[in-house]
Amino acid sequence: MLPVRGQDDSATKPARLVGTRTAWTPVGDGEFFCPGCGGDRNYQRLTGRRRFTLLGVPVLPRGATGPVVECAACRHHFGTDVLDHPTTSRFSAMLRDAVHTVALAVLATGGACARTSLETAASTVRAAGFEDCTEDQLSALVEALAADTGRLYDQPCGAGLAIELHESLDPLAPHLAPAGRESVLLQAARIALADGPYTPAERDVLTTIGGALTICADDVTRLLAAARTPS
Repeated sequence: MLPVRGQDDSATKPARLVGTRTAWTPVGDGEFFCPGCGGDRNYQRLTGRRRFTLLGVPVLPRGATGPVVECAACRHHFGTDVLDHPTTSRFSAMLRDAVHTVALAVLATGGACARTSLETAASTVRAAGFEDCTEDQLSALVEALAADTGRLYDQPCGAGLAIELHESLDPLAPHLAPAGRESVLLQAARIALADGPYTPAERDVLTTIGGALTICADDVTRLLAAARTPS
């Protein structure tokens, strides 16, 4: 049987004639990003029942409350929407996978044969968290992707590739600051530029990446132009 914990809303105040008390019941647990602590913490998901108290003694039910999420460290209560935010470790994995997908998409649209593009892509993917990524691994993945889909290099971003980009970027975009979303697009642009000016196919896939990152069309154009300017 799950334990029930009582919490007197006025426990830190002098006893009152009439008050309320909430009895919390744990209904689940896990790990989440605690806004109060600013890091990953364990949590309990709680539901509660409120009661009127007379001289501190519960007497009449007042109805259900919650559910809420209680941090195991700071004990603060949050709405259940806090669980929509990924943990730090999950966010890092999402960003790493997104950069890897973006790099492959750009290479598959025109840069796979150029060593400079492969070197830039591999460096970008390693910086995102795939520390063992090599140029040869990326080249093999792009060739396997082309063989599996029958896709030719230097072709516009097709429906299949667009779906893969959205599946990777759509869950990530809401949790990235505007500068973070722009950074992902700029990294993709630099991979495309490593072997020369943008091809029409590369522009197409970069536009798709920008859209999946919820970057407006004007800002995508601005960022693609900025990427061509040496820093």
